[in-house]
Amino acid sequence: MIGRRGLLKLFGSSIVGFMALGSYAFGYEPVMRLRIARYQLTPPGWTPGLKLRIVALADFHACRPWMTADRIASICTRANDLGGDIIVLLGDYTSGTDYVTGLVDHRVWAAELAALKAPLGVHAIIGNHDWWHDAAAQKNGRGPTFSHKALVDVGIPVYSNRSCRLEKDGHGFWLAGVEDQLALRSSIRWKRQFAQGLDDLEGTLAQVNDDAPIILLAHEPDIFPTVPSRVSLTLSGHTHGGQIRVLGWSPYLPSRYGDRYVYGHIVEEDRHIIVSSGLGYSVAPVRVGVPPEIVVIDLG
Repeated sequence: MIGRRGLLKLFGSSIVGFMALGSYAFGYEPVMRLRIARYQLTPPGWTPGLKLRIVALADFHACRPWMTADRIASICTRANDLGGDIIVLLGDYTSGTDYVTGLVDHRVWAAELAALKAPLGVHAIIGNHDWWHDAAAQKNGRGPTFSHKALVDVGIPVYSNRSCRLEKDGHGFWLAGVEDQLALRSSIRWKRQFAQGLDDLEGTLAQVNDDAPIILLAHEPDIFPTVPSRVSLTLSGHTHGGQIRVLGWSPYLPSRYGDRYVYGHIVEEDRHIIVSSGLGYSVAPVRVGVPPEIVVIDLG
């Protein structure tokens, strides 16, 4: 039997353990860690001889104290040092949690993102929180949101159901980006019974007019089952890798497919998607087992 002193020791050690876990989950992993997640692959339909390094950044969720302008600046500096041929931004630049001491104005976070540099440029899509935090866009049922405008104002093109042909070392490829799949929230106020996406995958891919490979940017990975094999690689964020991941389990996954597209490099029927765990936080500013990351993908 455990005596009174033993119970007190057990209770005390449990409290210390929970305090340590809390400090790690709310302090060290969300704010201090930054992992570089690296992938190397030659996806189907990829042009022989085309070597392309993509640096992908997802889900900043700018706010104080968790994702300040200074932290965004330091992440951008690290991203610039990774030697990417192209940098892609995968949406959700605005705060995703109410547990903040203040918001970071869209003109401020956009100014920090303007420091990103790559030979083939910096290219962006918009995420659900960028739409949800813009009352005018929700009311009107259309954009551009203030995130669209902020990025364009600092010279970063935003792909809203648009495809663009780029070239490296004489080899062409297409960069395609769909608008957000959860853009318009269900709302009694706006007489919207169900959430509505503004993505147009078919129309976006119809703009491709040759056989060069396609890289698709889509904030939510839930689009992947409908992505045709013509697309060489899909890049997504949104899930935060579950944000809390213990022994393969997460308490909440923002996907109708559950774990299917929660994180990493997933291959289905010879179609490829890479899902980033992102950089910021949604709902609560906590991460366990899925630290913030910059994604580096080497193709070819």
